[in-house]
Amino acid sequence: MAETVRFHGCGDIRVEHMEEPRCGRGEVKVSRPLPFSNIAGVPMLTRGHLHEYLSGPVLIPKREHPITKEKPPVTMGHEFSGLIETVGDDVKGFARGQRAVVRPTIFDGQCMACRQGYRHCCKNIGFIGLSGYGGGMAQYIVAPAGHYYLIPDNVSLETAALVEPLAVAWHAVNRSPFKLGDSALVLGGGPVGIGVIQVLKLQGAKQIIVVELMERRKKLGEYYGATHTYDPREVNIPEEVHKITENKGADVIFDTAGVENALNGVIPACRVHGTIVNIAVWENKPALNVNVITYKEINYMGAALYDEVSFKNVIEALSHGQLNPERMITAKIKLSEAVDKGFQELIDHRDQHCKLLIDVQRT
Repeated sequence: MAETVRFHGCGDIRVEHMEEPRCGRGEVKVSRPLPFSNIAGVPMLTRGHLHEYLSGPVLIPKREHPITKEKPPVTMGHEFSGLIETVGDDVKGFARGQRAVVRPTIFDGQCMACRQGYRHCCKNIGFIGLSGYGGGMAQYIVAPAGHYYLIPDNVSLETAALVEPLAVAWHAVNRSPFKLGDSALVLGGGPVGIGVIQVLKLQGAKQIIVVELMERRKKLGEYYGATHTYDPREVNIPEEVHKITENKGADVIFDTAGVENALNGVIPACRVHGTIVNIAVWENKPALNVNVITYKEINYMGAALYDEVSFKNVIEALSHGQLNPERMITAKIKLSEAVDKGFQELIDHRDQHCKLLIDVQRT
């Protein structure tokens, strides 16, 4: 029997003992030590575990998922790394003892989006750790081999647990029209926002302006390359942005918050023919200041999750030292503490945390 964190319903997450899963044909099994699994601590983003706990099921299927055929209760944890224990038949390129990170996105390969090459936009998109195939908040996990990517020797397992949220940021910046020397505004300083800051700095942003309420997140943004950080309760954001940019405005705005008032407050900060990139998954339908978008001919676009290229590029950037996300990790807890010192801690003190990791070895 093995300890596992399971989602049963809104506000109902339990640490339970489950049978050890078996590794079948075409699968890879990760087991002890599976050192780190990430709790996504951004309440604004509905794909986060915390949002599932507070308001779910959201991405966790209410009924049987069309691909995995699973429904609640499900094992949680979609951002994780670990050591390979067993390699199933017909699987090549992996061996026992290798270190790996899991790309959790599940796609059907049959819908129009998949056939066009946009598997991350699959009509039936799902996630390991939310939709089935187990999850990282467990002592054992078995998943199809195609979800596993080997970690370079110079990348720690802790750092590898951050590949998934960094891939979201990498994909968003690459999907946008951002180019070397542009000025960018990042709305929200949570994990994805901090990731966007790192990618923008790596790709040569002239100015990186961060709009965030929490002081600790502002400081973390500055550490990772933000040139200016503002609390929108204290200053007029569009006025400040136009001062910084010689009255031009931000070339690109990245919305990682998904808050109506916050987004409407920064739309006027975008330059004429600039771009707003929505990364956040909104809890409610927003009413946007469309007239400003129209009169300035602002492009408004979405960036959904990440493609495989972005996931691989993040691993490579970590290996080359181009991304150093270790300071995003603000606490580590035992698997048995996942509810009280994990989910509840993020609810009560989310201003103190960016990413909270579960050490599955410590039960």
